[in-house]
Amino acid sequence: MNSSPVVILTALNLEYEAVRKQLTDLRIHRHAKGTRFEVGRLGRSGCRVALGLVGKGNHPAAVLAERAMAEFSPAAVLFVGVAGGLWPSIQLGDVVVASQVYAYHGGTSENNGLKARPKAWEISHGAAQIAHHLIRSGEWKHGLPPDAAPRVHFGPIAAGEIVQDSAISEQARWVRQHYNDALAIEMEAAGVAQAAHLNQALPVVVVRGISDRADGSKTTTDGRNWQPRAAAHAAAFAAALAQELAQELVADGAVDHPATADTSGRTQMGVTNSNSASGNARVGVQAGQVYGNITVGAEPERPIDLAAGIADIRSLLKQAHRDGQLDEATYAAAETELDVASECLREDTTQSRNTLVVTLKRLRGLVFDVAELATRLAAIIAVAKGLS
Repeated sequence: MNSSPVVILTALNLEYEAVRKQLTDLRIHRHAKGTRFEVGRLGRSGCRVALGLVGKGNHPAAVLAERAMAEFSPAAVLFVGVAGGLWPSIQLGDVVVASQVYAYHGGTSENNGLKARPKAWEISHGAAQIAHHLIRSGEWKHGLPPDAAPRVHFGPIAAGEIVQDSAISEQARWVRQHYNDALAIEMEAAGVAQAAHLNQALPVVVVRGISDRADGSKTTTDGRNWQPRAAAHAAAFAAALAQELAQELVADGAVDHPATADTSGRTQMGVTNSNSASGNARVGVQAGQVYGNITVGAEPERPIDLAAGIADIRSLLKQAHRDGQLDEATYAAAETELDVASECLREDTTQSRNTLVVTLKRLRGLVFDVAELATRLAAIIAVAKGLS
């Protein structure tokens, strides 16, 4: 599976906990600016998920969604949690998947009143198709309590800047007048949707469990423990959706692969260009953006410097740990083997060179699941064998 995870964001701790219960093999991922994520895996597919808490409101949601997108380069983003239902047909505990997100607080104030300036973000076609498939199959309900029978609705969600808990307020009338097809109302989805739109239209899906009716009864429904129940239903659907999204986007080649480094440490372009010519015309060299010198044809192989190679491995090891590809125990064991390898190089005796090969092989066994590390180590081991 592609290494790009699915990012799942929540606004409340109880929503975060509901999603977290769906994950295994959790590891802390600390952003340089202080934001803390947890990276884990979903179900049998092993889909990687980066889970984050953004807090209440569209503005912090947009900022931290952008931070997560820049940090993880995800295949898709899911925003998961609870919301207020706006239609009588939608029951407490039901799930709403946003066909589009309305930012309903945009407008202009004129002499004859406030005029709406609607802004909306629509779910991608592929994500919508997967959501409909899961709704029809009902497979996402596996694992829910036997007495839970939530339905999933597909329709617009309105996102504003206040908690709506009235069916007769000016705010409620405004939403009904201008966004009367909205099924649910909440406070963060517009920020996340805008951040995804500005990240090359990254697929984003908003999944909300209905925990109140936005009609003045919120205190009662919260007291009846509907928030954690609704959050659990939304998390169950989101978990199934994330696995399907990750598999389909990778299969379709829709996930951008970042540039990778070859074994000499040079960066390879993540884009392949092709061209054709007719008649006597010929295509010489076609490239994207070129920096530095150009070599046409194979470059002569250069010997690997073991000390530099081990330093590169250490850097790659730290990056793999930050990305959640290595757990704490594996990372610590790998660091220990690297320390032994560095010491062997300094000693430079027949015995230490033999120990170096064995140590590097043990290290490769520890990081075998990380393809780039395993490939780099294979080349370094080959050089080390030549010294022993």
